[in-house]
Amino acid sequence: MIADDDEKWLAAATAAVKQNAFYMQRAIDSNNLKDALKFSAQMLGELRTSKLSPHKYYELYIRASDELRSLEMFFRDETARGCSIAELYELVQHAGNILPRLYLLCTIGSVYIKSKDVAAKDILKDLVEMCRAVQHPLRGLFLRSYLAQVTRDKLPSIGSELEGDTETHMDALEFVLQNFTEMNKLWVRMQHQGPTREKEKREKERNELRDLVMTVGKNLHILGQLEGVDLVVYRDTVLPRILEQVVNCKDELAQCYLMDCIIQVFPDDFHLQTLDVLLGACPQLQPSVDIKTVLSGLMERLSNYAASSVEALPNFLQVDAFSKLNHAIGKVVEAQVDLPASSSVTLYLFLLKFTLHVHSDRLDYVDQVLGSCVSQLSATGKLCDDKASKQIVAFLSAPLEKFNDVVTILKLTNYPRVMEYLDHDTNKAMAIIIIQSILKNDTRIATADEVDALFELIKGLIKDFDGLTDNDEIGEEDFQEEQNSVARLVHFLYNDDPEEMPKIIFRIRKHILTGGPKRLPLTIPPLVFSALKLIRRMRGGDENPFGDDTSTPQKILQLLTETVEVLADASASELALRLYLQCAQAANDCELETVAYEFFTKAYLLYEEEISDSKAQVTALRLIIGTLQRMRVFNVENRDILTHKATGYSAKLLKKPDQCRAVYECAHLYWAEEGENLKDGERVVLCLKRAQKIADAVQKMANASRGASSTGSVSLYVELLNKYLYFLEKGNPQVTGETIQSLAELIRSETKKAESGAGTFITSTLRYMEFQRQQEDGGMSEKYQKIKMEWFE
Repeated sequence: MIADDDEKWLAAATAAVKQNAFYMQRAIDSNNLKDALKFSAQMLGELRTSKLSPHKYYELYIRASDELRSLEMFFRDETARGCSIAELYELVQHAGNILPRLYLLCTIGSVYIKSKDVAAKDILKDLVEMCRAVQHPLRGLFLRSYLAQVTRDKLPSIGSELEGDTETHMDALEFVLQNFTEMNKLWVRMQHQGPTREKEKREKERNELRDLVMTVGKNLHILGQLEGVDLVVYRDTVLPRILEQVVNCKDELAQCYLMDCIIQVFPDDFHLQTLDVLLGACPQLQPSVDIKTVLSGLMERLSNYAASSVEALPNFLQVDAFSKLNHAIGKVVEAQVDLPASSSVTLYLFLLKFTLHVHSDRLDYVDQVLGSCVSQLSATGKLCDDKASKQIVAFLSAPLEKFNDVVTILKLTNYPRVMEYLDHDTNKAMAIIIIQSILKNDTRIATADEVDALFELIKGLIKDFDGLTDNDEIGEEDFQEEQNSVARLVHFLYNDDPEEMPKIIFRIRKHILTGGPKRLPLTIPPLVFSALKLIRRMRGGDENPFGDDTSTPQKILQLLTETVEVLADASASELALRLYLQCAQAANDCELETVAYEFFTKAYLLYEEEISDSKAQVTALRLIIGTLQRMRVFNVENRDILTHKATGYSAKLLKKPDQCRAVYECAHLYWAEEGENLKDGERVVLCLKRAQKIADAVQKMANASRGASSTGSVSLYVELLNKYLYFLEKGNPQVTGETIQSLAELIRSETKKAESGAGTFITSTLRYMEFQRQQEDGGMSEKYQKIKMEWFE
């Protein structure tokens, strides 16, 4: 309803302005001064309304002020035709109402100044004083805005056509400052005029005025563009006068707006040279002023100044800008006891960005900012406010983004202290950011002390604390992703120095073992492989090449034994078995027979006691057999014991086909390429025959349960045939053509009984055998010639 009334009133006033402007223009065209003044006064009389909102009044003002340009040109033409400008100046003052009279006076005044018939300072002083007659806030603001507009290019500043002596120039400066002061008083008065229930409405209207025409700030823009306002004038006159008005008005909106205007309008070097004066006003502002916006704007502007001008950097050091800003922020935080944590952190965030731009080589300054933030946060404890937590993350991320080097961050003693104030989830998020920085920039953490410092920063990902467990709070997929990041990190904790790297391994282990059973299966494996890599580097040296008894391969392997035991206790027996076997291979490479045997013993115990699932047993047994087959460090007795155990496990698998495959894989344990003492052809054939007996049993059971249509164990027979061919080619004298011929005949017989489900496998095997028979190199062909192939047709 109010909006509709606003539109009606604006439409009526606009129509009246148009009508009177039309008659005014007709009078101008006919050189009728009397009617021109009459209709212009009637047109300007529409601005006396109190019914319109600031937004609608602004539209009306714009339309009326546009029409006054024609009147200004008419006044200029009249003086050119011989009319006395002084008489015109007196004539317009006979207008019946004060507001039209003053608009006309400002219009003719601008022409009067341009004529140079009188000192500009006298006209300016006259106009600014007479405008005091309008004390209605809205009408007075727009009147003075019009005054600033028409006199802007007519001020006697240095370099202008109206330039006078120094005193005249200061008079122009005084005019702008006085107009600014009066406009600010009117703007503030709007807040206190009217009933209390309409306070919010008035505040909204004031904001509209600020955003629409910058009525008050327009004078500061004029000051910023005056050529005569140098650093001395700004420091001694302009800034003190403006700050006096800002502080004394005691209005939240005005103070925030005007401080922002000061920062944006005047040159950067002015701010730098008067930093202590500008910062000194900040604690005097109202507690409700959004001081973080003011100071952050100032620091951002100074940072950009430093980034754009290398020559300016010495000036920052000369005025000690960092110390002044740091001290000022401390004073503001101290003065505004109700300042939210997010706002205080934002202040220190912009101070940190300023420091990183201007003093990127001064880590002590960066650490000092972090320490100041810690001092402020110490009164609040852990942050529960999401906004404040996000600001802390941005605060901690700023040095990371600047240096792109976590090693540099580790030198900041206050960095982990800031992280202490983050809640559990945000602490983890920050830890992930740190890890991602290391991975992205390929940063190497090369000392044990740096490892300790790093794990202190990311401890939220390493262990549970405060009675919280990650897997209860987040999804399994997110948890896996977090821990995978930690696992990748371990490979970046590395040093080529063989004395330092063992220390790094020990420190990593100390931190990782603090994780719960959910984490260990994801974080222990990279630690183990990092240690194994070190062990293989150490292989071939002296017994103790590093002068440290804890840094020998044997000692590190002993450490890994204890580490993997922890994993076995965390219900990750299958993974622990794999790691035991990996460690056994490393011990084999270092020719540590006793250690390797111990790892195999532990792997066998895990297999017997912890692994009960049939599929897991098959997988584990294949790993055991494959690893044992590559071991060369064992003497005959130890190898026989381990081989016998593996063969025994194979025969005890739940499913017969699995038994068959495991037993024929055990044949490889009796035949190794290196060394004649590792070749036992009889035992190889014995394993293969035992596997064939199991395959026969599988075939009988299949025929009994499913009839002749079953392919039964034909595929097992073909697999066995391939094993026989392998050992035939490797030169096992116990593998004869008759044995292979017998097995091939059995395959043909079983294939005829059933639909061939293994036809492709059989065909490929037979084709390979025929191919080898036809080779002309002699050696391999002779072996295959012993096998009769008539059945192939």
